[in-house]
Amino acid sequence: MWLSRPSTTAALGSGVTSVGNTKPDLRLFRIEPGPGLFHMPKVLVLATWVWLWVALPNLGAQSVSPEGQSDILHGTVLNSVTHEPVGRALVFSPDSHFATMTDDQGHFQFVVPQPGASPPKTAPGQTQPNQNVSMPPSNRPSQLMARKPGFLEGDIPQFIGRIALRQKEVTLALTPEALIVGRVARSDDADRIVAELYRREIQEGHARWMSSGTTEVRSGGEFRFAGLAAGAYKLLTQESLDRDSLNSDPHAQVYGYPPVFFPAAPDLATAATIELSAGTTFEATLSPLRQAYYPVRVPVANAPISMGLRSAVFVQGRPSPGFSLGYNQQSHTIEGLLPDGIYTIQALSYDSPPRVGTLNITVKSVAVQSPPLTLMPRASIAVNVREEFTSHLSVALWPAEEFGFTDQATQGPPSGPADDALTILNVQPGAYWAQVNSSRGFPASISSGETDLLHHPYVVGSGGAAAPIEITMRDDWAHISVKIEHPNDAARVAAPNPGLDSTSGMNASPVWVCLVPLPDSPGQFQEISMSSIEESSDIEVSPGEYRVLALDRPGSALEYRNAEAMRAYDGKGQVVRFVAGQREHVTLSLISTSELP
Repeated sequence: MWLSRPSTTAALGSGVTSVGNTKPDLRLFRIEPGPGLFHMPKVLVLATWVWLWVALPNLGAQSVSPEGQSDILHGTVLNSVTHEPVGRALVFSPDSHFATMTDDQGHFQFVVPQPGASPPKTAPGQTQPNQNVSMPPSNRPSQLMARKPGFLEGDIPQFIGRIALRQKEVTLALTPEALIVGRVARSDDADRIVAELYRREIQEGHARWMSSGTTEVRSGGEFRFAGLAAGAYKLLTQESLDRDSLNSDPHAQVYGYPPVFFPAAPDLATAATIELSAGTTFEATLSPLRQAYYPVRVPVANAPISMGLRSAVFVQGRPSPGFSLGYNQQSHTIEGLLPDGIYTIQALSYDSPPRVGTLNITVKSVAVQSPPLTLMPRASIAVNVREEFTSHLSVALWPAEEFGFTDQATQGPPSGPADDALTILNVQPGAYWAQVNSSRGFPASISSGETDLLHHPYVVGSGGAAAPIEITMRDDWAHISVKIEHPNDAARVAAPNPGLDSTSGMNASPVWVCLVPLPDSPGQFQEISMSSIEESSDIEVSPGEYRVLALDRPGSALEYRNAEAMRAYDGKGQVVRFVAGQREHVTLSLISTSELP
C-alpha cells in the first residue's frame, strides 16, 4: 500500500492560522501487510492512512536553508482604551490575501511566502478573492486591519499604517463601541414609538447636529443604540399619533405623543447633551405625554403647479426635528395635525429657480386655517474678487446654525465666456460661514459691508436681496516645516497599525498637524498629514497668528471656529505668528486626543 502526503507550515492546535503557499512533499510510504491487516475494517484502515498523512514529520522542510525559510509576520490586537489584548479578532489584509484570528492573548501570526511564490490556491469550483489584485513583489502584506463585534469598524483615524519590508511585529488597535440604552415610560404605547439619535458633527470648524439613526421601541418600552463612536449626542422620540383616536368619526378628537427630547425638553436646542466615551454605556428614560392634536391647514399662495414642496415645522421659531406636516399637491396646501403651541412653518419649492417661504401660526385647542404662505425667491449673492494674478477661485457658504434644513450654497457658472463675475445662486435665508478655495493665493480679507466674514457669519434675509461679498486675494505666503518628537508609548497604542522604519528602527504612526488661527487672526485653518518619523517639507501658510498642533486623529473634527471648544488646547502645541515671506521650523510633541476633556 503506497501513500503520499503534502508538507504543511501550519502548527496544529496553535489557534493561529497561516495563509501562504505550500509545495507538495512527494515522499512515499509503504505499509507492508501484516497478520490480520487486511482483515481490519475499512474505516480503521482509512483512519490509519489519514493519521499518517497529517502526523508524520515534514522531513523535507527541516533541511531547507535559512535563505529559503518562510518570512514570519506576527503581532497583537489591543483594546485602544484599556490596552488589553483582544482575542478572537479577525486580522486581514485589504486585498484578502492574508486573514487569521487572534488567540486568547490577542496574538496572530502569518507565514509569508517567499518572493516569486504563487498565491494560495482555492478549492475546485471556488473563486479566488480579488483575482485582479496580485501579490506584492515581496509577498508581504503592506497593510493589516482588524475587526470584531463590539468594536468600531472604520474607526478614526481613517489611515492604515504601512508595514515596512523588514518589519516582523505589528500592533493593531480596536476601539470598543459605546451604547445608549433606555426605555420609554409609556410602555402601553411603546410599540408605536420610534427613538432617534442626533450626533454633533464638525463641518468646516463649526458644529452641527446630524441624524445618527433611529430604532423602534420594543413592546416592553426598551430601546438600544449600538456601534456608537465617542462623541456628543442628543436623544428624542419621534412624533406618534394614537391610532385608537383615528376612528371613522371625522369630528372625533385626535390624540398623539409629541416628540420629547432627553431628559424632558421640547426641542433640540434645550435638550441635554449626552457625552459618550469609547466603550461606555449611557442609560436614558424618555416620557412622552399624550396630548390632543388639531387640524392645521396652510394654503400656499403661489405654489408651483406641477412641482412639490418640502415643509418643515419648528417650535417657537427654533429649528428642531420632531414635528411634521405634509403637502397636498391638489389643493396646494400644507396640512396635518399639531398639538397646542407656537410654530414656524417653512416651505421650500422644487421648481426652478427654487423659492422659500415662512409663516408663524399658533395652535390653541382649535383647528387652524392660516393666511396664505407666499414663496419668495432665494437670494443671489454677487462676489467681487480683487487679485493681482490669475487663478481659479471658488466660493462656498456653509450653514452656521447648529441645526436646520439650510443647504450649503456654492457659486454658479459664469453667464457667458467673457463673464468673470462670480455669483452664488439660490441661497436660503440664514447665517453662513464663507469659504474660499483658490488654485493660487489666499483670501487676505472677506467682507460684506461692515461685516468681517473671516470671523463672523454672513446673514441672508428673506426676499431675495443680499449684499455682495468682497474678497481680496494675495499670494505672499509664509512657510513652515514640521518635525515630530518621538511619540510616547500610549500615543503609539492609540494610533492603529504603527509601522516600523526599516532603516532607523523607530515606530512610525500617522500624525495630523493642524494650524488653527487664533481669534481675530486673518489666517486660514490648515491640516497636514505626515508620519511621526518624517519631517514635512516647506508648506505654504497664509500670514496670521496660529496655534500649531500635532494630533493622533484627523483635525477635521476640530471645532476651530468655536473659541470655547478650543480652550481644551490651551498650553498645547506652539503659537507662531507668520508674516509674509517668513520661514519657520517647528518641533512638536504628539497630542493624544483620548487624553483631552
